[in-house]
Amino acid sequence: MIAGTQDAPPGWYYRLSEYFKDKFCQPVYKIPIDAGFTCPNRDGTISHSGCSFCYNPSFSYQSARTEHNSVKEQIRQGKSKKPGSLYLAYFQSYTNTYASIDKLKAMYNEALEVPDIVGMSIATRPDCVPEEVLNLIQGYSKNKLVWLEYGLQTKHDQTLLAINRGHDYNAFIKALHKTQARGIETCAHIILGLPGETKPMMIETIKALNRLNVNGVKFHHLQVIEQTIMAKQYKEKMFKTFKTLSEYIPLLADCIEHLNKNIVIHRLASQVVDRKLLIAPHWPESSGQIASILTSELVARQSWQGKMSLEN
Repeated sequence: MIAGTQDAPPGWYYRLSEYFKDKFCQPVYKIPIDAGFTCPNRDGTISHSGCSFCYNPSFSYQSARTEHNSVKEQIRQGKSKKPGSLYLAYFQSYTNTYASIDKLKAMYNEALEVPDIVGMSIATRPDCVPEEVLNLIQGYSKNKLVWLEYGLQTKHDQTLLAINRGHDYNAFIKALHKTQARGIETCAHIILGLPGETKPMMIETIKALNRLNVNGVKFHHLQVIEQTIMAKQYKEKMFKTFKTLSEYIPLLADCIEHLNKNIVIHRLASQVVDRKLLIAPHWPESSGQIASILTSELVARQSWQGKMSLEN
């Protein structure tokens, strides 16, 4: 199935693996990297407390370490787990455009010098992409695949304020337009189930991504992690999370039905690398099982990605 065609079979959604096969005719694996960056929402530029849901060691093995290996060593270790393939260097931890141009250039160059690295995926914030940084990244995108992944979480400013995100929705729009003008691929991270958000609010975020023509999206379900502001709020019963996967899948399917079919889905749900840090929800299903259950839900509906997007 090729994204953008008029019809799609029930159960279909545009997986990142499909995108890679379309582009490179073989699988491509992302290798997570912690390059030692920080975040303006933690170093005092915006605040010291960070986003209320965020604790990096919960989703990054490298962030949990007291000492970090070099970028090349992290890639070498990642490649050893998937030998004989093509790879994307995924600058994952904290804000990976939040440094001097010289430091960014050194880190990016170190990754791209490794054989079989076909490009980079760079996770960042929409308020951390000045013109000189985007110009640097644009240079790489002429010869390599480059995804700039923006943490949006939601389009609703009241929610962004409540989770101490440190920027508003308009900052995302501005950053996205500047990135798109340079021909760089864009991916938006969103969280389903944020405190106070209703299903119509979450669907409106999906519709906004359609209107803005993002290239990709990462779905996360709200997870409560130890050592976060949200952990304290959860223990004080200020909000609830999805209890089981069966509560999450129908909402995820609704969102995918409204998502334009040419938008690549990079992820379906949140992941933690250390389950001891996870307070709630605890689901036994693996990422592969989640994908299978979602597909079954879409097939049961006789639906697919983008079926409802013409109504947006």
